[in-house]
Amino acid sequence: MGPLSAPPRTQRITWKGLLLTASLLHFWNPPTTAQVKIEAQPPKVSEGKDVLLLVHNLPQNLAAYIWYEGQMMDIHHYITSYVVDDQTIVYGPAYSGRETVYSNASLLIQNVTGEDAGSYTLQIIKRGDGIRGATGHFTFTLYLKTPKPSISSSKLNPREAMEAVILTCDPETPDASYLWWMNGQSLPMTHRLKLYETNRTLILFGVTKDIAGPYECEIRNPVSASRSDPVTLNLLHGPDLPSIYPSVGYYRSGEKLYLSCSADSNPPAEYSWTINGKFQQSGQKLFIPQITTKHSGLYACSVRNSATGKESSKSITVKVIGKWIPASLAIGF
Repeated sequence: MGPLSAPPRTQRITWKGLLLTASLLHFWNPPTTAQVKIEAQPPKVSEGKDVLLLVHNLPQNLAAYIWYEGQMMDIHHYITSYVVDDQTIVYGPAYSGRETVYSNASLLIQNVTGEDAGSYTLQIIKRGDGIRGATGHFTFTLYLKTPKPSISSSKLNPREAMEAVILTCDPETPDASYLWWMNGQSLPMTHRLKLYETNRTLILFGVTKDIAGPYECEIRNPVSASRSDPVTLNLLHGPDLPSIYPSVGYYRSGEKLYLSCSADSNPPAEYSWTINGKFQQSGQKLFIPQITTKHSGLYACSVRNSATGKESSKSITVKVIGKWIPASLAIGF
């Protein structure tokens, strides 16, 4: 914040004295000067931090200076004043107990709140012929600490490539910007993703597996930033084309037949089996303890997702041959 002069000796001033001082200062009408400069350190401050209104280029022959809240120099906006000769301070009605004035006219405001944001006026009283003075106005920007955001979704269980989803970063925060990540990276360039309303809203047009998430959003202002927990959409998809294992379709009579069917689907698909077009059973697995030649045919696994309304199937040909008989035993037949 730069070097500061020690704060002047504070004396208790009576209310009558305060009114007298205020009335005299209010009577003066000082011209504006371009030499005096007020600088906030830091210029952008978050709630709960301290800000110093540092004064540069003070004129010579100072008699006193007064700080006001806002741009009206009256008793109601009077924060504090400093008299140079006896190094005393007068506190006014706008004093909150968090302001410290220094002998170089700078004003420290501690633990700033939302009510502190706005403009401040410094009135400088000079010695000389008659009553003269100068004023300077200044405004510093106060930023609230960004809250931890959360992501709300218009639909948590969208159907793949069939429904649009609106993601919103909450809460709405003034003077803040919004950023989004998908899979820990910046949003990819794709026609399926579009930002609206100062980037607070993200629309996904036709959600697919590659853009289902996880998503994170961040609220950021010049003094703080906070990121949400990740959110992944529960994408209703599938079923994909099923796979049948084992895919080998040759058996000998009397062997066990064991087939398993699987397909990527959310929610899990419903499974059913047919042999030569006739329903055999439901379930993901098909087991025949002793297969015979009459079991030869086309085995099909059908899968269905009741949430997406989609169906898919896969089939293999199973051929069953009679038991193998050694050639030496088959001569007599």
